[in-house]
Amino acid sequence: MRPSERRGAARYETLGAVLCAFEDSADFLRLAPRSRADYTRQIAKIQTDFADFPLARLTDRRTRGEFLAWRDRLAIRSVRQADYAYTVLARTLSWACERGLVPLNPCEKGGRLYRGNRADKVWTEKDEAAFVAAASPPLRLALQLALWTGQRQGDLLRLTWSAYDGARIRLSQSKTGVRVVLPVGGPLKATLDSAKRESSVILVNLDGKPWTPDGFRASWAKACKRAGVEGLTFHDLRGTAVTRLALAGATEAEIATLTGHSLRDVRSILDANYLQRDPALAESAIRKLEMRARTLA
Repeated sequence: MRPSERRGAARYETLGAVLCAFEDSADFLRLAPRSRADYTRQIAKIQTDFADFPLARLTDRRTRGEFLAWRDRLAIRSVRQADYAYTVLARTLSWACERGLVPLNPCEKGGRLYRGNRADKVWTEKDEAAFVAAASPPLRLALQLALWTGQRQGDLLRLTWSAYDGARIRLSQSKTGVRVVLPVGGPLKATLDSAKRESSVILVNLDGKPWTPDGFRASWAKACKRAGVEGLTFHDLRGTAVTRLALAGATEAEIATLTGHSLRDVRSILDANYLQRDPALAESAIRKLEMRARTLA
């Protein structure tokens, strides 16, 4: 049901009316297209169970428990989707609370059920070589772009040839709005300069057409399966790029400038998720200690 149709049926005293108002808000419209579509799907779930929920009941101490119990029921099918639905509900109520549309937000600080840990999810050189051997040229280009730029899948699928001037790639990240200027390394430059320009966007499928997000994910998954690459996603290439930059000696500030992460996020990735588990760091540390010992001897 479209927001305008739901609004016609909803009373302004209900949560359904607030959800409709949020979908018409500037905050919602500023979301990236993919995020808006995802939010719309989650809002539909909320509407199914709470469209007629009276706003007056938000002050009832039992309401928070009712919403958490709803999330628990959704988690039977998918924990991550349950968390997502609850997050959208919490954000909607936060938006409404700031505007005086609801008395309070009982979903604030609800935590998460899903505790994903991708600490070990880094593409090794062996994984990369296996994928290159099994994948089509368009997917090999996608891999190379991700490893040399550290950008998200959605931004790379939208990347146009006009954003590449032969030396740098300029793009605005759709999720954060951060503008990044990416110097193009020699191997990537050689690939881009020799590539056929079959479309306005750089990444195209075997038919020379821009990828759809679903089509790309399906083709990527099939290539990973053929290559025997298991437990790794395209998104893990972003963390892998951060790791490789650090191993090459790049500073946190240099990495953040390239990938568009905040300094805090780069530090978090390096400290908690990736580098503490990379044996190359320990090897590098010992070599530096040996050099220092020889200097002092």
